[in-house]
Amino acid sequence: MATAPGPAGGGMRKEGPPPRRRLRHHNEKAGPLLRTGLFPVGDKGPDWNTKYRLQALRSLLGVLPDPTAPLPKRKQQPKPGRAKRLKDDQVAKLCQAYEAGTSRRQLANDFGVAPKTVSAILKRQGVKTRWRKLAESDVDEAERLYAQGMSLARVGERLGVTDCAVRYQLNKRGVRMRDSHGRD
Repeated sequence: MATAPGPAGGGMRKEGPPPRRRLRHHNEKAGPLLRTGLFPVGDKGPDWNTKYRLQALRSLLGVLPDPTAPLPKRKQQPKPGRAKRLKDDQVAKLCQAYEAGTSRRQLANDFGVAPKTVSAILKRQGVKTRWRKLAESDVDEAERLYAQGMSLARVGERLGVTDCAVRYQLNKRGVRMRDSHGRD
């Protein structure tokens, strides 16, 4: 192995990569630094900037509320699981709005109740709902019409239900659906 001239002062060192210097922790060069808890204790640390920290602390204290002031009152929120009861006049308005064509979901939003609650109120009041279940004879008819080439939407129109209701019932029976885009 070849040797190369060493540093000024003489001597020879082996050729190759330069010698590795021992890396020190960034706090080593600053002198002694002790850690107690979460906060460093010592002098001349590189992270010490007392002026900046003092400014930050003062600005934080300016934003925080006075510790001697009473806590602000929290709003009373309804207890979970407690059903909201509509008054008689609200129930009458709800029924009128439903009969005028407003959806259950919209009524639920307007009156602050769940859609299930709207359905229950309508049922209690004897209001005829716009949706209905398909009877077995209706499902038979839907299957026959669909097999003849009628679309789900047309079958639903004829039976007075949505196309989704027709699709659901036909899928339940195991009827194979046609591709709506003509790819078969």
